[in-house]
Amino acid sequence: MKKNISRRSPIGVFDSGIGGLTVARSLFEILPGENIIYLGDTARLPYGTKSKETVIKYSVEITKFLLNKNVKMVVVACNTASSVALPYLRKLTSLPVIGVIKPGCKAALKETNNFKIGVIGTLGTILSYSYKTQIHKIERETEVFSKACSLFVQLAEDGWTDNKIAKMVAKEYLDEFKRMNIDTLILGCTHYPILKNTISGVLGKKIKLIDSGEEAAKEVKRILEQEDMLNNQKKNGVHKFYVTDFQKKFKEISERFLGQPIHDVKKVKL
Repeated sequence: MKKNISRRSPIGVFDSGIGGLTVARSLFEILPGENIIYLGDTARLPYGTKSKETVIKYSVEITKFLLNKNVKMVVVACNTASSVALPYLRKLTSLPVIGVIKPGCKAALKETNNFKIGVIGTLGTILSYSYKTQIHKIERETEVFSKACSLFVQLAEDGWTDNKIAKMVAKEYLDEFKRMNIDTLILGCTHYPILKNTISGVLGKKIKLIDSGEEAAKEVKRILEQEDMLNNQKKNGVHKFYVTDFQKKFKEISERFLGQPIHDVKKVKL
């Protein structure tokens, strides 16, 4: 490890906006002692509609910002950035850089019995075929059924996660998965865990839902244990939040995603 990096150094997490707070939430739960720095690029979201070059450029800028804060690893909570930017970010540092796609795929392959896996995400993630490609790298024979569920993002941000409209939208999007006989569904967008109950209600309890962000948090723990870099302090870690713009209703949405009050949010210019 670099000389100014220790077990007490923070984990850096970034996303195109505030969806990645669901990943931060999993990190808080799985690694309560870790210090965490979160950056949401709220001025330039969403990444899903941007070109590959632009997403890489933004991701590089953010990673440099986090490295300047002496983080001990970088977690790319954004599915779009995970699908295109990881090789470029790994060139910037010898520290571990992990995305959400590979951990989600590995978990889905562990869970499936019939090797029919569904993937839902934003249009950008689905069109990148990143989940499908990753699954086939590990297990060639798996059938992967992908679908963009763009409206889920707005429902999650509006807090419309359990009402009639959420159920209707979920039914419209997900009904076809039942005919495909999938037994596992990857939630390939950081907003979607907020809608877990509604999604499960439409698909039925037999279909296992894989939360990529939660799987990434487990992977972080595994890597830190392996590198002997876990922060073993008894007290809870310090959490700092940065954004590139204050969106309207930022606090309200963030607290819903994090499941706890949010303090200490600073606006930064990259």
